[in-house]
Amino acid sequence: MKAVQYRTVGAAPEVVDIPEPVPGPGQILLKVSAAGVCHSDIAVMSWPAEGFPYELPLTLGHEGVGTVAALGDGSHGFAVGDSVAVYGPWGCGTCVNCADGRENYCLRAADLGINPPGLGSPGAMAEYMIVDDARHLTPIGDLDPVKTVSLTDAGLTPYHAIKRSLPKLVPGATAVVIGTGGLGHVAVQLLRAMTSVRVIALDVSEEKLALARSVGAHDTVISDENAAAKVRELTGGIGAQVVLDFVGAPPTVKTAGASASVDSDVTIVGIGGGTLPVGFGVLPFSTSVSAPYWGTRRELAEVIELAHAGAVDVHVETYSIDEAPLAYERLHDGKINGRAVILPNG
Repeated sequence: MKAVQYRTVGAAPEVVDIPEPVPGPGQILLKVSAAGVCHSDIAVMSWPAEGFPYELPLTLGHEGVGTVAALGDGSHGFAVGDSVAVYGPWGCGTCVNCADGRENYCLRAADLGINPPGLGSPGAMAEYMIVDDARHLTPIGDLDPVKTVSLTDAGLTPYHAIKRSLPKLVPGATAVVIGTGGLGHVAVQLLRAMTSVRVIALDVSEEKLALARSVGAHDTVISDENAAAKVRELTGGIGAQVVLDFVGAPPTVKTAGASASVDSDVTIVGIGGGTLPVGFGVLPFSTSVSAPYWGTRRELAEVIELAHAGAVDVHVETYSIDEAPLAYERLHDGKINGRAVILPNG
C-alpha cells in the first residue's frame, strides 16, 4: 500500500510502498478515507537528529478518519464498514486520567513508549492504518470524512481550550483568536456556537482574516506590533477576557499577553516556541496562562455532535496521497487557507 513517511532526518516526506498492516489482538484495521496535514508534522520534521525521539521511518498523519476494514481477535464495539474518527492522544488506558477519558494527559504514556498515530506510531497518511484499541475510535455516522477528519485535532484542540475557559466566556466578554489557519478558523466557529462573546481574530494574512470573518469573527486585526493596542481600542481599553494563541511564536505570545484583561485566561496552543513570563505585575492581575494539549475522548464525541448539528465546518483543500509532499510544502510556506486533507484511497 502507499504511505507518506518521514524517513530521513532533515529530508522531505516521501510517498512509498509498504506492506498492508494486519490487526493483532484487540486492534482494528481502518481503510483510511482522509488524513489531515498539520503544522505539528512540520515541527517534528524540523527536529535535529540528535535526540530525535521517534523511530524512522515514520508514517505521518495524526488526524485520521476511515472505515473499519478488519477486527483483530477480541476487538469489539465496531463492525466492518463503520465510519469512524481516530482519537489521537493515545494513553495507557489505566491511569487515573485515562480512566476519566483524559488520555491527552496520560500519566504513563511516556514511560511506556505509547505515542499518537503519526507522532511516533504509524499514522493515518496511508491506505490502511492500525488503531490500537476500540476506545480510540469515535463513530461519525453520515458525516463527510473529508470535512470531519480535521476535527480530530483542528477541532478537538481548540474545543478543549475553549471549554476550559467557559466560565469567563460570558455575554459581554471578548475572546481573541491569534492565528486563523487550520485550528484558528475552527476556534472562531466554536466560540460562536458555544458562547455569546465578541470574537476578534488576528492573523498576518488578509486572506486568512477574510476566512475568519466568513466563519463568524466580529472583528479582524492584522497581527503585528500594533495588534494588542488595536484589541484594547476595540474593547474600550479593557482587553480580552480570553486569548487563544494558535501560533505560539514569540511575537504572538507577546501580543497575547498584551491583549489580556484583568482576570483573564491566556491559552498558548501553538507550538512556535514562544513563552510568556508570569509574575506579579508582569501581566494584568489574576491572569492565568496555560498550555493545554489536544483534548479528551469525550470532547471528541462532543465535537462530532457539533458537526452533526452543522455548527462547525472545516475549510479544506484536498490532495491525493501522491501530492502529500506538495501539501506539506504549501503548509510550510503559509499557502494553505484552512486545513489540507490527504485522500489516501481517493
